[in-house]
Amino acid sequence: MRTSNPQEPARPAVRGRWRRIGAAAVGTAALVLAGFGAAGPANAAPAAKATATAASTSSKVTWSPACSTPAKGQMACKALRVTGGTTAFQKAGAHADAVTPKAADAATPSGYGPSNLQSAYGLTSAAASNGSGETIAIVDAYNDPNAEADLAKYRSYYGLSACTTANGCFKKVSQTGSTTSLPSSDAGWSEEISLDVDMASAICPNCNILLVEATSATMANLGKAVNEAVTLGAKYVSNSYGGSESSSDTSYDTSYFNHPGVAITVSAGDSGYGAEYPAASKYVTSVGGTALSTSSNSRGWTESVWETSSTEGTGSGCSAYDAKPTWQTDTGCSKRTVADVSAVADPATGVSVYDSYGVTAGWYTFGGTSASSPIIAGVYALGGTPSSSSYPASFPYASAGTSALNDVTSGSNGSCGSSYLCTAKSGYDGPTGWGTPEGVSAFTG
Repeated sequence: MRTSNPQEPARPAVRGRWRRIGAAAVGTAALVLAGFGAAGPANAAPAAKATATAASTSSKVTWSPACSTPAKGQMACKALRVTGGTTAFQKAGAHADAVTPKAADAATPSGYGPSNLQSAYGLTSAAASNGSGETIAIVDAYNDPNAEADLAKYRSYYGLSACTTANGCFKKVSQTGSTTSLPSSDAGWSEEISLDVDMASAICPNCNILLVEATSATMANLGKAVNEAVTLGAKYVSNSYGGSESSSDTSYDTSYFNHPGVAITVSAGDSGYGAEYPAASKYVTSVGGTALSTSSNSRGWTESVWETSSTEGTGSGCSAYDAKPTWQTDTGCSKRTVADVSAVADPATGVSVYDSYGVTAGWYTFGGTSASSPIIAGVYALGGTPSSSSYPASFPYASAGTSALNDVTSGSNGSCGSSYLCTAKSGYDGPTGWGTPEGVSAFTG
């Protein structure tokens, strides 16, 4: 059995819905225990926004979107920041140590860290050995002025080797490739950026990280940032944003996402059943979301579809515009079906992130399919450079139904007549695709 201990000691260094909400910080609950978070109210300016209560793990876990509602024609970031309650990480730690979780401040983590995620997805050995020389690109909108410094805090805490501009591991550029002329800063998207770069680090500690910041959250600018990431040599590009489909999507496919030999991952959405773009692009790996908890089974972990309500949970469904890729053979959609694979996204079983721009500097717990997209990008990176003519979105389909993927068979993300499009089942289903990684073999080709 792989370890399921929720504690995260430092390790030896190794190589839908249109919405953005301005930053508001509220402390997360944590354990007063070494290696656990102790989180309380952060002193950032509050923003009016609704919170959600997680049914999947704790009725008391609440969260809010990191980003404010975008203007018409812009993409929404998919990061959800926990604002209260006891996360799965904390609950497991409290049980193991017979300690009752209680609120404090955001001084230490209250979500899953690198060793938890690597354990859950069978990546511990690959994360220690693979990834050197590979570059994961993170595409987001606006500038996070503290991105490198916050990443340093995350990696230092978890015993990961330094990833800095000085040592060549980290690079931040605009959508035109400039390192000096960067977009305006935005607190909400900075939270998204912190989540993305931390998850790339958690899964592939030896990988280089290229952060490409789009001028704004329009598909045109984000698409140009994707192209710039590929131009600069990234073979793995994570995109944690999305919005409503439109008749322009097929042209966006051609202009921004048709990059053979590059693994492009996209968040499936956080608004429950229903397809979004660019997750619906036939050229990308659409990444759904799960609730992840420790278990006494042989894996040490268990997963189900992430759903909080009919309008809060992982996205899935049929594209209205994008053609079905040749490797996708389900019969419920005549066009592209979302998703392909999945990873943890439920905020109640969320991941640990260090952030400081626009909020009190410290540890926060995040969820949303913003977490699952960079996790899967990291798995592709551990698997090695895709062949130049390949479409890596097809790789998991070649391993469908094998032990290379953890089949998620419980839960749903909305109402669709109990169809596989919104309900987990054995084999392929919309909310989780073919399942979650069990090692890297389903992500190589």
